Order: sequence, then structure tokens, then C-alpha cells
Amino acid sequence: MGLASQNQMQTLPARQKVEKLHKVDWQLFVLITPAVIFFIVFCYAPMYGVIIAFKDYIPSLGIWNSPWVGFKYFNQFFKSYYFWDLIKNTLGVQVYYLIVGFPLPIILALALNEMKDGFSKKFSQTITYAPNFISVVVMGGMIIAFLDPSTGIINHLIGFLGIKPISFMSDPRWFKTIYVWSGVWQTTGWGSVIYLAALAGVDPALHEEAIVDGASKLQRIWHINIPAIVPTMVILLILNVGNLFAMGYEKILLLQNPLNMSSSNVIATFVYKQGLLDGQYSYAAAVGLFNALINAVLLIVVNRIASKVSDTSLW
Repeated sequence: MGLASQNQMQTLPARQKVEKLHKVDWQLFVLITPAVIFFIVFCYAPMYGVIIAFKDYIPSLGIWNSPWVGFKYFNQFFKSYYFWDLIKNTLGVQVYYLIVGFPLPIILALALNEMKDGFSKKFSQTITYAPNFISVVVMGGMIIAFLDPSTGIINHLIGFLGIKPISFMSDPRWFKTIYVWSGVWQTTGWGSVIYLAALAGVDPALHEEAIVDGASKLQRIWHINIPAIVPTMVILLILNVGNLFAMGYEKILLLQNPLNMSSSNVIATFVYKQGLLDGQYSYAAAVGLFNALINAVLLIVVNRIASKVSDTSLW
């Protein structure tokens, strides 16, 4: 819209502003309508089921007819002997993953951006992107097969070094490392794509001027490329911190066994087992709601901090 049209809209009542905006940009509203419907139907409408966390849900009675119990299941979870173990394991895995997994896509993107276009660059991108397309089930099978103490390739390799076979999957001390580094290997290449897109927007004239001034390649990366992707880094960091407790349960269940349970039992797997396997729907809903609230608080706090220390934030 032009400046005159904007000034005209500022003098109109709120209802007329909306109607005029709808007439001007109706094509955009049509395009966004399917996405809005999707989120309403699959994300917002099912949220009414959260109330079973405050009820003693009985399937035969339904959600509304089940008796209210208030914060009974929340108190039960907070007072349970495994509460702090679940928090410690969840935070341990996710913080480890954040420390290792957040900077590596940035480093990879900066390295790929410095490579000259050609076979070597395309080959490197293909090799680093490919693991992302391996399914979680296949990945879990690969990890178990590679780390098998008798037939696994990893133990065969360390055997050549004179080291005795290690039972990785049955030792709780190894679980977090196996989970994190296998995930980093699988997602780092794909995670670098968004940074490469941000680097593509850097003005080549800046590099040309820096070369004329005698700047080395590392100096140009530090003073030109990294500042260009800082806003992207901040947004992704906010989202990652806001998802500290939102880890999936599929991969952990595939790698979990009774011997490594002390390290692998996290909130996500606990909710899955309590709700779907043991049928304690209200208890699982209460734990899941607590988990979601922690994520929401983390997201708001980190976004607030980011908005105060930088010019970039989610809102």
C-alpha cells in the first residue's frame, strides 16, 4: 500500500481498517487460511483435553463427567522419589545436546560458505545432509549394531588399539554421549542450511573491501560473516532453550534398556509409559502439562533476556 493509503487507514475506525485491509490484501488471507485452519483443528482444539490433568479421568465416563481432583497428580509427581532423577536426566541430555549441537551447524555453515563452488562443495554438502534423512528407527538399529561389544565395528576398531571391548549400551555413563553425538551427526548438516541461507545475503562488496584493506580470511569471517548470522543465531538459541524439556521419546526408547535406565529415563519416556502403557491418563497429562509449562517459562525468560541484550527476539 502507498503512503496516502496508509494515512487514510489511520483515520478510519478499527472495524473499517480491518475491512479495508481485508479488501486490499485478500489474496494473502486466502493463502494463510489453510495454515490457520490446520493449527486450530490439530493444535488448539485438542487443548481442551488438558483438563484431564485436574480430573481422575475414567474413559467410560468421558472427560466432562470424570471427577475433579485438583492438583492431586501434580503433587504426586512432585513428591515422587523419581522426580529429581527425571529432571536431572532430561536436563543432562538436553543441555549436553545444546552445548555440542548448537555451535557445530554454525561452524559447518561458515566452512561450507568459504568453499569454492564445485564438486568438492556439493559432495561435502551431500555427505553432511544425508544423515538427516535416516529414520529414527533405522538410526537406533545402526547405533546398537555399531556399538555391540562382540560384533560392533566400533569395538573392532578400538580392539586394534589394544582396548578391551566396551559394552556401551549397557553402561549408563555412556548413554548421554551416545544419544547426543549420534544426534549431532544426524542433524548438523541439515541445521547448517538456515545459516547458509543467512550467509547468502551478505553483500560481496564487504568482502571485496576487506580484501583491499588487507583482511585475512579469518578476519573476514569474524567481522563480516558472523555478525551477519547473529540474528539467526539468537532466534535459534531462544527456540532451542525454550525446548529444553521438549525432547522426543522415540529415539530414547529405541536405545533404552534396563541396564542404562538410570541415565535414559527422562520426562518424555516417563509420560509415554505412564499414559499409553500403564493407562494412567490423568497422571501422564499432569506431568506433560508441567513439562509444557516449564518450556513456556523458559521461552519467555530467554526471549526477554535476548530482547534486552540485543535487538533480536521472537516478539
